[in-house]
Amino acid sequence: MAYRRTPAVQARLDAQREAVLQSAVLLLAERGYGGCTMAAVADRAGIATGSLYQHFANKAELSVQLFRRVVTREIDAVSAAVARRGTPQQRIAAVVETFATRALRARRLAYALLVEPADAVVDGERLVFRRAFRDVIATEIAIAVASGELPEQDPVLTAAALVGAVGEALAGPLAAAPHLGDNRHSDHTTVVPALVSFTLRALGGRDDSDA
Repeated sequence: MAYRRTPAVQARLDAQREAVLQSAVLLLAERGYGGCTMAAVADRAGIATGSLYQHFANKAELSVQLFRRVVTREIDAVSAAVARRGTPQQRIAAVVETFATRALRARRLAYALLVEPADAVVDGERLVFRRAFRDVIATEIAIAVASGELPEQDPVLTAAALVGAVGEALAGPLAAAPHLGDNRHSDHTTVVPALVSFTLRALGGRDDSDA
C-alpha cells in the first residue's frame, strides 16, 4: 500500500517550503541569483540541504518558484497603484511610476529580476513577467483610445515598447548597483518623473508636468 502523508506531516512540509521561499527571497535581495545556492538557502531556512530537495529538485526549479513569488508581489503593487488613479493615462503613469520607484528602492532585487544572468528557465519567466506588465498597460491604452483620450494605435505594441524602454532605462543603474553600492543612481526625484514623462509623450497624450 502506498504511503499517504498525514495532515500533520503535510502541514509541516508546507510550512517548511514556505520558510524556504521566504529565506530565498531574502537571499535574492541580498546576493542575487548567484548567492541563492541550494546550500545557502537551506542554511538561511535552518534546514539541511538534503531536506531542501524534498521541495525543489534543483536550483532551477527553486529559482522559478522564487521568481514567481517576487513577481506576483510586484504585480500586486502595480495593480493596487493603478486602482487608485482616475483616468487611463494616470493609470498607465502609475504602472511606470510604481515599477520604477520600487526597482530603485530595492536595486539588488530588481537587478536579479530584470538583468542578472540566470538559468534559461528564469529567462522564460522574465518573458511572462514583461507580458504581465504589458497587458496591464495595453488594457489602459485601449480604454484611452476608445474614449478619444489617446490617438489611434496598437495598444499591445505600444505597451510592449514601453515596457522594453523602461526596463532598458533602468538596466544601467540596476546593473551598477551590485558593484558600486546602493547610493549610486538613486535620485528618484529625477529618474522616476523622467520615465513617467517619457511614457506620456510616447503614448501621444499630454504630459501635465509641462503645464
